[in-house]
Amino acid sequence: MMIIPLKGDVMKTQLALAEPVGFPSLVRQAQTDVQLLELWLHGRSGHTARYYRRNAGRFLAFVGKPLPMVTLGDVQAFTDTLADVAEGSRATAIASIKSLLTFGNRIGYLPVNVGAAVRLPKVKDILAERILPELDVQRLIALLPAGRDHVMLRLCYAAGLRVSELVGIKRRDLQPRADGEGQVTVFGKGGKTRVILLPASVWREIQGVGGAAPDAPLFRSRKGGHLTTRQAQRIVEAAAQSAGIEAAVSPHWLRHAHVSHALDRGAPAHVVRDTVGHANLSTTSRYAHARPTESSARYLVV
Repeated sequence: MMIIPLKGDVMKTQLALAEPVGFPSLVRQAQTDVQLLELWLHGRSGHTARYYRRNAGRFLAFVGKPLPMVTLGDVQAFTDTLADVAEGSRATAIASIKSLLTFGNRIGYLPVNVGAAVRLPKVKDILAERILPELDVQRLIALLPAGRDHVMLRLCYAAGLRVSELVGIKRRDLQPRADGEGQVTVFGKGGKTRVILLPASVWREIQGVGGAAPDAPLFRSRKGGHLTTRQAQRIVEAAAQSAGIEAAVSPHWLRHAHVSHALDRGAPAHVVRDTVGHANLSTTSRYAHARPTESSARYLVV
């Protein structure tokens, strides 16, 4: 494209037309802390939004002043109050505050991102503690009588689903495949959709639960709607207690078990990654490190 140089009054006129009337050079996207919070939380999952809002509320109550006046010292003082909190919860709480301050600075509400200088604490990887042996998983599921809860736990384990994905399944999300198998389409973390192939044994059991209408929940509550994530968690907790498992088992433990057991049985890491919806292969590989199959300790005389 050829640019024609402008001179004198013609150039002034063109520049005036190019400048949006009444708009500052930087439009402030939020005017208050409350507005900033709503913009920051927009589009996040219900669970994440509730957790982030709670952490932000605690932080704001602690500093006792608007976010644009918060200093690095304020943030560091708040992190010191979390010293007695479990490592993982502490790291997540600090990460959420850093995220809020970064977002506020990015949209022009905060002049400086004081959270950028705050270091996240190192956290011990406790994944190995949350992987149930295969026999425990099988017993947990088998002890449940036939019906909704039995099928729900079996599908959660077989497909490696997140609890939000599990309770959100509708009849229309299920499709038959050849040889008696089936598939389920789930809407997962980060707004990503994935399709999971189900073995025939699981597919047959699914046919016996939920409504027949396309939008009917697969796992219905007593009121006829979808089970909530908390209701699903209580069902898993009760099943674990009945199976004599003392650990605080949650639906996510069944997802952990799916990944670990599939890898143990020779499933390629990239297939496991795609099935459970991990963002990258390194996440899936954590499970191999959590349950190693070889060790130099075996070579010692001890």
